[in-house]
Amino acid sequence: MSALRPTRRAGAPEAVHADMPFDWQKALEEGSIAVSAPCRVDMGGTLDIRTFSYPLRHLGPCTANIALDLRTTVRLAPHARGRVKVSSRGFKSADFPADRAPFRHPLGLMFATAAFFNAQGVHIQVESDSPPRSALGGSSVAAVALVRAFMEIRRRGRSPAAVDGRSVALLAHAIEESVAGVPCGYQDQLAAAFGGVHAWHWLTLPRAQVFRREALIPRSGLRGLEPHLLVAYAGVPHESSDINSRWVQQFLLGRFRSEWVDILACTQRFADALRRRDFDGAAAVMNRETDIRRRMTPDVLDRLGRRLTAAARRCGCGARFTGAGGGGCLWAIGAANAVAQLRPVWQDILAERRRAHLLEVRVSGHGLKISS
Repeated sequence: MSALRPTRRAGAPEAVHADMPFDWQKALEEGSIAVSAPCRVDMGGTLDIRTFSYPLRHLGPCTANIALDLRTTVRLAPHARGRVKVSSRGFKSADFPADRAPFRHPLGLMFATAAFFNAQGVHIQVESDSPPRSALGGSSVAAVALVRAFMEIRRRGRSPAAVDGRSVALLAHAIEESVAGVPCGYQDQLAAAFGGVHAWHWLTLPRAQVFRREALIPRSGLRGLEPHLLVAYAGVPHESSDINSRWVQQFLLGRFRSEWVDILACTQRFADALRRRDFDGAAAVMNRETDIRRRMTPDVLDRLGRRLTAAARRCGCGARFTGAGGGGCLWAIGAANAVAQLRPVWQDILAERRRAHLLEVRVSGHGLKISS
């Protein structure tokens, strides 16, 4: 009797099997590929880490984010057989034998993703519209785009099959968490895969899904959101692991538990305010959430960040760091006239630091995009 082979569910992405060798170099010589994905600004980040969402599950933890059309593009091209090369603006290019590529490396997530697909003879080129290490989810966004690019190359010449954003995002997250050495959240990967403006509601096992997606603003309304937003790069690179690890350790030790309950409630109210287009209400709860996080970790904002957030409040806006703070970007939300008043004030403050500047705000209604 022949051995039974598992069947693939219709519409599901094709699995990667260790017993199916694939010549990546040859496939890419037939044509390279590029995949892009958007970055995001966020509210309620950290709650997407299971360290927090599981103990707080009875309160309905969620994270809200807005995908920005500052896209990270990953291109795959052929390279020397048996090797993997990664090039990315802001980092020194790295080229290693595929079986010895380091995962503890500034570009280690790219090498880890290539290792999952057993890829070699590949040059991974990463180009980003946002500044390097800007706390907009860049490395996770690149990983999502890279996963999708590898999937697309494997599918060439075969019958079409749907690849859903959920599968891509969850695989990219699993690879990142497997090599990070710390628990990782999901929001960066999900914003990259789906785009749009969402509340992500975090679910717990044994359910089949780990999140529920709720669109807060329909795609037709995204352009109308843009006059209510400002995003600024503060000119200092961001390093999320330090502040995030302190939040995790504090929580595990039983510290600031009531503060995290308050952050959770602020995020729920923020999502509700966006749903109702109540930008004054969104600004108020954003400022409250920022204050709570500053009490737990005062260095989440540096001097320039504190000046930017104070200016936002004087203009009637809410302001918050992106991601885990400690450098990178800040963003503001408010009524359109308040944001218009804030814009020149932020420009004057940012002019005092080299490389600091406002970023163009376009909300992205689309997640992954593929081009050959």
